[in-house]
Amino acid sequence: MSVTATEPESAPLEPIDPTEEKDPVISRGWVQGVALVMLFGFFVMGILAYRTYTASMPLPDKVVTQSGEPLFSGADITRGQEIFQARGLMQYGSINGHGAYLGPDFTADYLRRSTENVGEQMKAKGVPQVHDAVVKEFRTNRYNSSTKTLTYTDYQVNAFNALTKHYAQFLGPDSRANGLPADFITDPGDIRDLTAFFSWSAWAAAADRPGHDYSYTNNWPAEPRVDNGPTADLIVWSALSLIALLGGTGIMFAVYGRWSQRIGWHSNTQQPLVSYKQPGEVKLTSSQRATVFFFLIIAVLFLMQALLGALTEHYRADLSSFFGLNLNALLPYNLARTWHVQLSLFWTAASFLAAGIFITPFITRREPSRQHWLAYALLGALAVVVFGSLISEGLSTFGIIKEGTLFSQQWEYLDLPRFWQILLVIGLFFWIVILWRGLRTTLRSSAKTGMPWLFFLAGLAIPAFYAVGLLANSDTHFSVADFWRFWVVHLWVEDFLELFTTVMVAYLFVLLGVVRQRIAIGIIFLDIILYSAGGVIGTMHHLYFSGTPVEHMALGAFFSAAEVIPLTLLTVEAWTFLHLGSRQQSGDTKPFPHRWAVMFLVAVGFWNFLGAGIFGFLINLPVVSYYQIGTALTANHGHAAMMGVYGMLAVGMAMFALRYAIPADKWPERAAKTSFWCLNIGLAWMVFATLLPLGILQLYHSVDEGYYEARSLGYITQPDNVLLEWARMPGDLVFIIGGILPFLYIAYVAVRHFFKSEPTEQFTENPLFEVLPSDGKVATKVGAGGTAGATISGAATADTGSDADSS
Repeated sequence: MSVTATEPESAPLEPIDPTEEKDPVISRGWVQGVALVMLFGFFVMGILAYRTYTASMPLPDKVVTQSGEPLFSGADITRGQEIFQARGLMQYGSINGHGAYLGPDFTADYLRRSTENVGEQMKAKGVPQVHDAVVKEFRTNRYNSSTKTLTYTDYQVNAFNALTKHYAQFLGPDSRANGLPADFITDPGDIRDLTAFFSWSAWAAAADRPGHDYSYTNNWPAEPRVDNGPTADLIVWSALSLIALLGGTGIMFAVYGRWSQRIGWHSNTQQPLVSYKQPGEVKLTSSQRATVFFFLIIAVLFLMQALLGALTEHYRADLSSFFGLNLNALLPYNLARTWHVQLSLFWTAASFLAAGIFITPFITRREPSRQHWLAYALLGALAVVVFGSLISEGLSTFGIIKEGTLFSQQWEYLDLPRFWQILLVIGLFFWIVILWRGLRTTLRSSAKTGMPWLFFLAGLAIPAFYAVGLLANSDTHFSVADFWRFWVVHLWVEDFLELFTTVMVAYLFVLLGVVRQRIAIGIIFLDIILYSAGGVIGTMHHLYFSGTPVEHMALGAFFSAAEVIPLTLLTVEAWTFLHLGSRQQSGDTKPFPHRWAVMFLVAVGFWNFLGAGIFGFLINLPVVSYYQIGTALTANHGHAAMMGVYGMLAVGMAMFALRYAIPADKWPERAAKTSFWCLNIGLAWMVFATLLPLGILQLYHSVDEGYYEARSLGYITQPDNVLLEWARMPGDLVFIIGGILPFLYIAYVAVRHFFKSEPTEQFTENPLFEVLPSDGKVATKVGAGGTAGATISGAATADTGSDADSS
């Protein structure tokens, strides 16, 4: 939903040439611009991938004592990493800043406790200048790259043994008091391997990278006991990021001011007047009718996800019980958060799949036989993957499924076990088959830069880039796994889902007769350029402290700053976007039928700028991220961006489809209005009443007292923080009761009326509108397929950016 350069200001006010509109020409410069941005971005990402494999924090084959006795092995570290994932500890606490926010960051936790233990040992032996001795002890790099052996001093060995006992107590007898199920992990071997994993990450956070005076994690976390503080690179690239943002924004406004009449949805290119076909006048194909069941399941998953989110929030306010019930024994925080995060991806992505299936017949004006059976098969496959993975994760969390198997859960955001992840990739490619089957006739006669091909290729990017996540297995080196999983979390979500939704929204307005195809194609191409210029390399802003070389931080910081620029331009265009559906209609009284779908799209623009832009940039600056990663400010960005952008967009797509599935006299207008306002008010309440103020306080505490202190349960459960957590409850109630339940009701109404209409197999030339000639009467002709279709008569046009009321 970005903006683009279109035709010159002097474009004549004349009807569209149907031949030109079926296959509009796009300038070679746009194609070259997209190719250049993509080639540059992925060339740099290829270099960074190589550096990730060759220069990340080393995983030793063995860790030995000063006397050469084995302490633990690389295999023990890897098994500890697998247990950390399988038991859902990454959805409780974090490692190197990545994970959940209730429990400690185990890297920072081990580093603090081990330095204190070593300091006490040195004091007991009368070592002078204990602080300096501790710093030297931990910053000295004793890893031998030729033998892949890491040596621990006797002090560090004693600290490791002491901390093994500490984590046995923390995860065993004390686990319920720490927000986990009672006696959560008690096996001594599991505890020792987990401690080995924590110890390795803490070693890399303190030991100097060879040839440098900072650690493998760029001196993260901030820990004065080992002299970990912000590096010169961190400060310099934070400043350069600000310069990139300010300079890029200035250039963007200069360009916009010069060519504002040629840029975006409101360009001077004129459209003929249209009469929108109303619900009831538009019959749906069998596959389009099948998507009604998709949207009902999506609404149910949305409700489940929100209820789980409310539960995880309650645990932050009250660790011991759920209003007196020991719910923690059946649905602990780490499992609830696992399901909450996973369902957020499932229901939004499923909405995009359903929207793609729904739009395809409008594009081609026909549907292949038995297409709906493929849609039902896809729905069944998705249901199996969703509920099968949820069950597997539950069994994995409670230790019934062992770590490192095809059915044990994995990394945060890619929690679904390997088996279900593979099935999901297959299901996504099956969706592409459905799209191809519906589009193939149109694709044969369309230019490769035309709307049908852009729609298909944007859809193809969804399974292709999600499949990249398969490179992050449970036993993959932490830094390497982080690199690939954030291709999914960032590139898949923030770039290629963004691209697909841009194509869908642009196509919707073309199908509604609101914008010309040439405008829509330009919008798509510029969207690719603007978002990919910063978004591809900007993926690295997730890897500042993951043990990767410093260039990941430098490039990630600089290019992620550029991601805010297109969001700023989108905000400038938001008012025009709001009026796209409200065209001047001379002699026609039919209203624009998609008021609430467009309102949700406008909300997407607002939250894109606020949640992804402002809140995202706030935590992406390296100097801020250094102190806040893994705090409530991260959750603040996540909620505002994920729900505000992709959640609102998913609901908007559903509103568009369900508007045609429900008879006109049965459409629950009040439910749609209530859902829109309550979802937005509830989300704003979550953000501004709890997450943002809590995040700011936690950031202040991190800078003032220390990162370890800011992430401790002692700080999180302080009365002032608990009060802020409880303050979120009204927003959650508004969001769930007033926002989701009406949406679920609308989907139910659509299913209830499913069998009361007959499907169609083909559409008229313009399925969703008719063109009004200058006298305001609809003129029709018999199309090539023998059906009545709208034709253009007369030269009357109307500006797409009219001041008409946006109903």
